[in-house]
Amino acid sequence: MRELPVTARVYVGCAALAAALCTAPAIRLGAAAPWSGALALAALYGLCERLRRCPLTEGLRRRAGGAGGPAEESGSFPQGWATPVLLAGALLLPPPLAALTAVPGALLARAAAPWPAVRRLWHAAELALACWTAGQVFGVFRPFGRHALSAPHFPILLLPAAAASAAFCAVLAALDGGVLAAAERHPVRTAWRGLLPRSLGPHLVHGLAGLMMAVLWRSVYGPPAALLVLLPVYLSCWVFAQYHRERAAHQATIRALVQAVDIKDRYTRGHSERVGRASVMIARELGMAQDRLEVLRFAGILHDVGKLGVPTRLLRKDGPLTPEERRIIELHPEYGHEIVRGIGFLGEARAAILHHHERVDGRGYPYGLTGRQIPEFARVVAVADAFDAMTSTRSYRRARPVPAAVAELRRCAGAQFDPRMVRALAAALHRHGWHPDEVTAGEPDPGLPAARGNVPPVRAPRSGAGRGGVR
Repeated sequence: MRELPVTARVYVGCAALAAALCTAPAIRLGAAAPWSGALALAALYGLCERLRRCPLTEGLRRRAGGAGGPAEESGSFPQGWATPVLLAGALLLPPPLAALTAVPGALLARAAAPWPAVRRLWHAAELALACWTAGQVFGVFRPFGRHALSAPHFPILLLPAAAASAAFCAVLAALDGGVLAAAERHPVRTAWRGLLPRSLGPHLVHGLAGLMMAVLWRSVYGPPAALLVLLPVYLSCWVFAQYHRERAAHQATIRALVQAVDIKDRYTRGHSERVGRASVMIARELGMAQDRLEVLRFAGILHDVGKLGVPTRLLRKDGPLTPEERRIIELHPEYGHEIVRGIGFLGEARAAILHHHERVDGRGYPYGLTGRQIPEFARVVAVADAFDAMTSTRSYRRARPVPAAVAELRRCAGAQFDPRMVRALAAALHRHGWHPDEVTAGEPDPGLPAARGNVPPVRAPRSGAGRGGVR
């Protein structure tokens, strides 16, 4: 078992100390504080954490990713359904007590290896800090006293509850990014990327559920009525888990195909993943709809899957290819289309796999399409494919600098490439840069020398069709 980095220990220790300082004022609240409500909410949150292991839901967890596996750790299993309990506590209780409600359940919750004890302490600390912050924000924005948590004031309380939920989410995102950098050694520039946007929407929904719980808790029906709010929240999380399981199956299918290509044509290891990333950069610059971005990424990742149908001796041949061998390799788009034709979720990606070697002047293959006859996804992938081929070191030549590759793409725009796609890639690179080392296509092949970044193991020089550059 690898050792927890010192920076991570210090980070978790500081978070735990901050949480202790936030909860310490609860001691001075005295007997007049709503201790019974705090204990009830803490017990309810702890029960929700334990219910994740009940027989009714254990099968779902195993199918979603395995006990303690990636699916559960990433929140795909319906564990977020307990969050409204914490947010209800932030609305009902003084901030120090609200912070305390999260601690018992978090400390007793299941934690994955390695370092399960540290994970529990971290989980308790970050939730306590998030609850304390949410309580403070609600107190600032609340237009009435806490006794005003009632049905007539529900619409007025929506804004303070949303602000508290956003603060809860922001604290978790900030702390999680820090622990990714400290414990998992994520690059600092990417550790926080996407954490807040991905989680803000669900937390706002949970905040609404927490407000409903708080209002029912203070109503004439009492705490038992508040429990009814958790049922639809749980069902929504269960539906999301089903979606996540299906998406994980899609990702596993793509990953298996890419790994098969990488094993067969090892010198382009990582190329497919980088083409997928560059394709998404182009699509975002063009303003494509979000639902098309993932399909386009699949198209980029799988554009060379047809190499599975090409004899391995040709892919690894040293020296130039004969015209007949070249014709065989140029069949790989059609092979790829046949391989993925029955995979329904790929949608437009299938046409991109078939046509990504077409040229806008009609001199490409396999069908010699011209201009807009070539599917849009195929025009995007063609530019991304050529760009990564030119900026990657191959056995027969060194990588070109990014500006030189972009200049070559511009030179070939209008003949080989769609000028619109070339302009989009150039604009995206100017805005975001190109970081190929952030993208990999799987674990290194143990039978090969280790490569650095996107530089494959060095082999004897060779030449032939379809080997990088603009083709």
